[in-house]
Amino acid sequence: MTTTPAFPTGTILGYPRIGRRRELKKAVEAFWSGRIDETELEAIAAELRTTTRARLVELGLGATDSAIPESFSYYDHVLDAAVTVGAVPRRFASLVDADGRIDLAGYFTLARGEGDNLPLEMTKWFDSNYHYLVPEIGPETSFSLASDRIVRQFAEAKAAGYVTRPVIVGPVTLLALSKPSDEAPTGFVPLSRLDDLIPVYAALLARLAEAGAEWVQLDEPALVSESIEVPRAELLGAARFAYSTLGRLEQRPALFVAAPYGSLDDALPVLAESPIEAIGLDLVRGQTPDAVAALADKTLVAGVIDGHNIWRGDLAAAFATASALATLSPRIAVSTSTSLLHVPHDVLDESSLGDDLSSWLAFADQKVAQVATLARGLVDGQSAIQDELDAASAALAARLAAPGVRDGEVRARAADLTEADFNRGDYAARVAAQDEAFDLPFLPTTTIGSFPQTGEIRRARAQLNKGELTTDEYAALMRAEIRRVVELQEEIGLDVLVHGEPERNDMVQYFAENLDGFAVTENGWVQSYGSRCTRPSILWGDVSRPKPITVDWSVYTQSLTEKPVKGMLTGPVTILAWSFVRDDQPLGETARQVALALRDEIGDLEAAGIGIVQVDEPALRELLPLKKKDQAAYLDWSVGSFKLATAGVAEVTQIHTHLCYSEFGVVIDAIRNLDADVTSIEAARSRMEVVSDISSSGFDHGIGPGVYDIHSPRVPSVTEVTELIERALESIPGRQVWINPDCGLKTRGYDETVESLRNILTATRAVRAKSEVSVPA
Repeated sequence: MTTTPAFPTGTILGYPRIGRRRELKKAVEAFWSGRIDETELEAIAAELRTTTRARLVELGLGATDSAIPESFSYYDHVLDAAVTVGAVPRRFASLVDADGRIDLAGYFTLARGEGDNLPLEMTKWFDSNYHYLVPEIGPETSFSLASDRIVRQFAEAKAAGYVTRPVIVGPVTLLALSKPSDEAPTGFVPLSRLDDLIPVYAALLARLAEAGAEWVQLDEPALVSESIEVPRAELLGAARFAYSTLGRLEQRPALFVAAPYGSLDDALPVLAESPIEAIGLDLVRGQTPDAVAALADKTLVAGVIDGHNIWRGDLAAAFATASALATLSPRIAVSTSTSLLHVPHDVLDESSLGDDLSSWLAFADQKVAQVATLARGLVDGQSAIQDELDAASAALAARLAAPGVRDGEVRARAADLTEADFNRGDYAARVAAQDEAFDLPFLPTTTIGSFPQTGEIRRARAQLNKGELTTDEYAALMRAEIRRVVELQEEIGLDVLVHGEPERNDMVQYFAENLDGFAVTENGWVQSYGSRCTRPSILWGDVSRPKPITVDWSVYTQSLTEKPVKGMLTGPVTILAWSFVRDDQPLGETARQVALALRDEIGDLEAAGIGIVQVDEPALRELLPLKKKDQAAYLDWSVGSFKLATAGVAEVTQIHTHLCYSEFGVVIDAIRNLDADVTSIEAARSRMEVVSDISSSGFDHGIGPGVYDIHSPRVPSVTEVTELIERALESIPGRQVWINPDCGLKTRGYDETVESLRNILTATRAVRAKSEVSVPA
């Protein structure tokens, strides 16, 4: 590079890519089902990208100054980076053509699996509710510039009159988040391949420069995390090598390294000393850094607009934070703290939130407008944007004073809690009481809760919402579905049954609709993974339960069978993690309020004769802070909220919980401290890797490592399930082990679900027969 182009004064790190009405989701699923071909899918995606660019310019970003991030993905941005550099596992070698490329069908096969070839593992993206696909890298991985899709999308924008900023996961984060391939030797670390990977990034940068890109965004959130398994010194050394090497390239665009989800801390001097041009700082999760040598030569991009939550926030404080960076560098820009993929498109799409609540919110489009406002202030001075700052401050003050934000009765009840309210008593005594009450076989079988949500179920819910069905008519249809699910489970031979949750639109939204302090959206869709989208609820005030929520459904289900039925609840941590939560008080305080509401629900289920209650906490690991200094406090309140919800029942009542998509070894002590009688966990997709953590930790409660990956359309064979069960029993005493899928079955079809469950029962019976044991020891 000879001269550095100016960085845009206002930008964002990424934008929602699913479409305002989930157009991408629908198109991708149509492609999977064969209803459209690749050409049609590409056309729909191109139209979405075109619409996004035009909308961002309309909201105030520059069209030709690299302010618009080119951050589209068909499925996952980590998968995109892996495919770009040719990191395709050997089991999928048949998908790669002679030039090392993979088409869209092959790309989706990596994500979803095919036949006996398991898909890439999936886990949570830092402390968000987004799931990424975990690349598999070993000594045999042959890196090359195997996809030019990022170049073609930049060229597409340029042809339409835009100069955008291509975005890709940086090389350090890509390798740090990867796992060793099946062929890798014991002890192999993917980050050791950095020397081989950097030339591929160099080739990509050269291609982008040739295409006319002025800036490229390299996302390096691994640099802010202390939860990465790679030793910190090695991670920083990798960043030093990567960016000193890439920064010295002659043929490249200017480099903007973004580090969302926390503060860079000791990684900031490493980036400052490298010959890159701009550094993105998350100043929502992190603090304004101290002066660092060489920062004065960089553009500092102040991430002061929260990309992770939906509150309008304190715009005046954000402007002050951004302005304060002027003491570190003369070149300051403003941005969102993270990509906006974590928030819905537009508050204006919501007609039922009410004027007050709507005035407190900022979805993606509103956040882009906030960035544009702050950028104008940096250029023209604070007086030029004072009206906007004052309006945001007035909305914040109105929110804090609004009825329902604080409820005296809720707060008094939380204040009166004692240590006894969090303690369930002796586990051994509970096991004895539950064994006598339930008399379950060795390796008891169950499912996680939900069964497939058919088109008929969704249509009935839509008809209810439109007033085309009465409440009684809807309830009758749901009871018929529950009866069908119970009869199916009994016919298959499951030991502990569920009602299938047909009445629930979403495992969090269903409770949000029945608890005070929450609101729900109509079009607030957010990508969770791939084509899977959710509508996070808005937790805006103090939480309480006006009346029982699930009791009638559970009682009806139990009336249909002699087998035990699980009551199904979503836990307090997951309700928080999968909602947009108020930011005016500590999370632990909010979690305690939710826990008390759930405690009341569990008490009512128990009183109604439901002997097993599952309180799902799949997000326990997700919210774990990225900084080690913050983790103990989080684990204290998160575990405490679960125990508060569940500790009010008798010894004979069996409490289950469920966790998924996490590195469980990091929080194994916390899982033990939940003191649930049975914990089911995701394990099939990772091929039972978690059992070693369970074994080495001395975990002695009931455990159900999943044997069926429900996020793939594959049907696991009897042999596959048998091997997974036997692998679990090699490390965990059989008396502890339950058999279950990885997660709920809501997103699967009935044909594949029934076949998979039959295979699970066949495998379980075979292992039981081999063990020559009929009851737990």
